[in-house]
Amino acid sequence: MKTLLTEETVKVPKGCKITVKSKIVEVTGKHGSLKRDFKHLPIELFLANGGKKVVARMYFAKSKQCSMLNTVCSHISNLFEGVTKKFEYKMRLVYAHFPININIINGGKTIEIRNFLGEKVVRTVHMLPGALVEKSASTKDEVLVTSTDIDLAGRSAALIHQSCLCKKKDIRKFLDGIYVSSHGVKED
Repeated sequence: MKTLLTEETVKVPKGCKITVKSKIVEVTGKHGSLKRDFKHLPIELFLANGGKKVVARMYFAKSKQCSMLNTVCSHISNLFEGVTKKFEYKMRLVYAHFPININIINGGKTIEIRNFLGEKVVRTVHMLPGALVEKSASTKDEVLVTSTDIDLAGRSAALIHQSCLCKKKDIRKFLDGIYVSSHGVKED
């Protein structure tokens, strides 16, 4: 059954400015600005209450189509969280015999992985534009990937993880690699 009108709202937090123009949402905060395009969705996006909340609205939608309103609101709230607090992925270097060495170059935009399983090849991973990588100051064999965009932080962490996978070996025995240990909002 189609629903006549479905509506979801997101409250704009303090310290954030938002503009919505033809389904393109741009959020500005203390850590920069983020932009997201929702033109591919059949929804109506606008600011209400004097710019204090964002309203996503859909007419004559079935239940599966109504679920995209909640997804849009989650994306917008992630934009707010990113420009106020930043997102962080913590990754641990796991090895049994050959210690993995990492080298961060290019101001945190590139990471070099050496001595993975004793191999001589140097694996170079370039972070996506907007994401930075750094060694953890407190913990040995830990790498931090930070970004204001949750999507860029997660995809950059996945690139690091995928660069050192054990191919053609029993993964129950060969557990070496770089794995995500935790992720979430960065504590300031």
